Amino acid sequence: MAAHTAIKTAPHRPPDALRSSPVISHEYLRCFRLSPLRLHLSLSAHSSSSSKIAAVRPRFGACATRSGTAMENKAMSDDRMLVMVPPHPLIKHWISVLRNEQTPCAIFRSAMAELGRLLIYEASRDWLPTISGEIQSPMGVATVEFIDPREPVMIVPILRAGLALAEHASSVLPATKTYHLGMRRDETTLQPSIYLNNLPDKFPEGSRVLVVDPMLATGGTIVKAIDLLKDRGLNNKQIKIISAIASPPALQKLSTKFPGIHVYTGMIDPVVNEHGFIIPGLGDAGDRCFGT
Repeated sequence: MAAHTAIKTAPHRPPDALRSSPVISHEYLRCFRLSPLRLHLSLSAHSSSSSKIAAVRPRFGACATRSGTAMENKAMSDDRMLVMVPPHPLIKHWISVLRNEQTPCAIFRSAMAELGRLLIYEASRDWLPTISGEIQSPMGVATVEFIDPREPVMIVPILRAGLALAEHASSVLPATKTYHLGMRRDETTLQPSIYLNNLPDKFPEGSRVLVVDPMLATGGTIVKAIDLLKDRGLNNKQIKIISAIASPPALQKLSTKFPGIHVYTGMIDPVVNEHGFIIPGLGDAGDRCFGT
């Protein structure tokens, strides 16, 4: 069991960096009242000498819409990046477990897997190919709809911590294939390098790929991963990103380089420190998952 810690309740306030901008602060608060949240970001990010990175006014403004509305349908069809932070209490719960420095490795890894299950569920909404037909139920003939197993969703976890976040993918999606991508970040330059790559030489036409990377901090690793996928025949609309926590620098890079790509994350934290860690974040996700 996780160690018990005192929990103080207080009204929710946006992070200081987001409160500094009236437009972002207003939209940030507004977005967390909607379900699901669909927030278009064309974020600009800047860093000061203290390495704080704050989100400022979006170039095109921020708009949040309810699922199924005309505004959402229009937004989904344009070429701006879509970032979704589902305001589900279970997602907030598992993020809180992950943030707690006293959470043991086994529970941390389990919490990461549960968070991944919820985010993958949200990301697969209205995205899966289906087949229709009729079957005989105990009481009569029923018209039914199944996920088409001939078109599996490809899962690409970025090792190491991506393994935990993607652990329950097969329990959510009836048909999946998993391709592992091992990447490590140089502690000095913060540049990523690849140590394992079992991606196919070419993805089949029409593939749907979920890239699972728990922390989108500086954005170097996720950008390199998406570059590898695009080199193998995918376009931006065929890729969705699953993360536990994202930051403005990473989202800005994704928005600039991969317009139209979709990101599903449990939380957006506004600060990345000089070592490339998200603040408050949850620490090194790989180390905390596996204890090494």
